[in-house]
Amino acid sequence: MKVAIGGPLKLTFRPWVEGLENIPAEGPAILASNHLSFSDSFFLPSVLNRKVTFIAKAEYFTTPGVKGRMTAAFFKGVGQLPVDRSGSRGAGEAAVKSGIEVLERGELFGIYPEGTRSPDGRLYRGKPGGLGRVALATGAPVIPVAMIDTEKIQPPGKVMPKLMRPGIRIGKPLDFSRYHGMDNDRFVLRALTDEVMYEIMKLSGQEYVDMYATAAKRQIAEAAKAEKQAQQAEKHAHKEAQKEAAQAHEDAHKDAEKTTAQEAGKEPAGS
Repeated sequence: MKVAIGGPLKLTFRPWVEGLENIPAEGPAILASNHLSFSDSFFLPSVLNRKVTFIAKAEYFTTPGVKGRMTAAFFKGVGQLPVDRSGSRGAGEAAVKSGIEVLERGELFGIYPEGTRSPDGRLYRGKPGGLGRVALATGAPVIPVAMIDTEKIQPPGKVMPKLMRPGIRIGKPLDFSRYHGMDNDRFVLRALTDEVMYEIMKLSGQEYVDMYATAAKRQIAEAAKAEKQAQQAEKHAHKEAQKEAAQAHEDAHKDAEKTTAQEAGKEPAGS
């Protein structure tokens, strides 16, 4: 996949990279990145000599049919692991288990602490469970990564990607050995995650929003729904006003005809 996808991707978009020296030549490490675009999981591995394993929802690997098998083969080829979200603790527990397994093999594990793509290009609050628990359970260093302008390559609703140079900034590894054995302390997990998000913010230059991206997406969806309902109500009111105006005009016309007929009936004969 690095040859089939990574090579053409680099030749076409020519991503610029800073901080490659911060990626260890061997051994486990966690790459914690902001998440702007679906393409983030392709651009980052394409510029590294080592394999990066991300996680993806299990549905990508279990869809039936030819298209489903091709999708599964693609995600396996780019190093993504299926995560079953049907468990009692959902994707979080599965993500932690998968991350630990990858790091115990001495590989690179990629994770997006925001949990989902940013809805507006800003940086949102990181979710503490996955990143913090994996980091403290394995002792692997956390390397902050900033993807830059990847969301501009193919904005929502656009079929053809825009040819432009995205950027990747890789920060210095963060050591959290001081929290060893405290992976069940929610305050420690929160502090660790916030520290990583702060480093990502410095690397990316993004505006930080102290709320989860999932909550922001809900707010945006609710606002869009409310706006659509308001537009529909306005359109309906406009139609009703037009109908009332047309009815009033018709009634006035009928009244005028009636009045004219009555006045004509009152005229003296032969006038």
